[in-house]
Amino acid sequence: MKNIFHLIIREFKLFFKNPVLPVLFFGAPILYGILMGNVYKKGNVTDLPIIVVDEDNTTTSHKVIQMLNDNESIYVSDILPSTFNTKEIALKNGSEVVLVIPRNFQADILQQKNPEIVYFVNASNTLTSNTASIAIATVLGTMKAGITIQSLQKKGVPAFVANQSYEPFKSTMIRQNIRSGNYLYFMLPGVLLTVFQQVLLLGLALSFAQEFETGSFKELVSKTSNPFKILFVKTFPYIFMSIFIYILYYIFGMFYDMKLQTEFWPFFYSAIVFILAVCFMGFLVSILLPNQLKATEVLMVVATPSFILSGFTWPMSQMPKWIQAIADCIPLTHYLKIFRILFIEKGNPSLIQPHLNSLIIIGSICFVLSLAILTIKVNKTKRELRKEVETNEI
Repeated sequence: MKNIFHLIIREFKLFFKNPVLPVLFFGAPILYGILMGNVYKKGNVTDLPIIVVDEDNTTTSHKVIQMLNDNESIYVSDILPSTFNTKEIALKNGSEVVLVIPRNFQADILQQKNPEIVYFVNASNTLTSNTASIAIATVLGTMKAGITIQSLQKKGVPAFVANQSYEPFKSTMIRQNIRSGNYLYFMLPGVLLTVFQQVLLLGLALSFAQEFETGSFKELVSKTSNPFKILFVKTFPYIFMSIFIYILYYIFGMFYDMKLQTEFWPFFYSAIVFILAVCFMGFLVSILLPNQLKATEVLMVVATPSFILSGFTWPMSQMPKWIQAIADCIPLTHYLKIFRILFIEKGNPSLIQPHLNSLIIIGSICFVLSLAILTIKVNKTKRELRKEVETNEI
């Protein structure tokens, strides 16, 4: 037990002796948490600029512009008399939509000629274009309803009958899970957990590779040649330091007023399984590639696209099968599904079991392979140490 304690202390010293690793391991979650939190702090997209081309310039067209300005998602940044040069003006002002009210709009409505309002949407950003489109559709739908009801009333139809004629049935949308539609709830947890996996893999890439490069692995084997004990000693510091990362993320949640709550134990054991799966994956690469740079490069190749492949922002069912197969091999894919079930969808903890099983399979395979290769390297190092002893005796 005393030997294990000294080896764990040694592992912490190796970690903090590296001038870059502690800064990245603890600094990256703090930096990304502050950056991403403030990027999405507002939560909902509001006040998107749009351009209105008012070729009619009547009380009806003015009413349309007023209703557009009354919608919280958009505001009319420019009112132009014609469509000349509107594309350049829109790009300059960052306007998401150019809405054109045609000439004789009011007169055509009065004559029941069904005039058409056309709006051009900049679809380069899906989120902003969808928000602006929905806002404009809502405004124009309300406007059409008002005009229809007024027209029926002018024909002598009672108000309540006119209302029923326009709207034969009601439709209601009820938001679930993230009821506010807050983008902060959607993006921040996924990004922070991705960063967590990245800093873990970065540290783990150096764990064995550093020992092999500097030759200190012989010192480690001289103190203990038990592969199980070596893996335990290497794993413990990262599990311990991960506690502080989770505490940091909890503080971020309180700071940004993210009310994400769940049962403690399902969250606890799923987090432990996730950390172990990442650790053993990192150990496997670090043992296979006894070069710090190469091990780091390989693990960063795994970690960098993991958020995109995880299905957190784009459904995995819409991805090709071969990409789904790759995504299934990355621990973050399954952990983000667990997180979503527990914290966002408020599902029964039993629903996380298939994803937990996937993490266990990934961790177990990486553990067995790491143990097998490490055993070979330990035995090889033991033989080298015996030869050195024999040479010194001679």
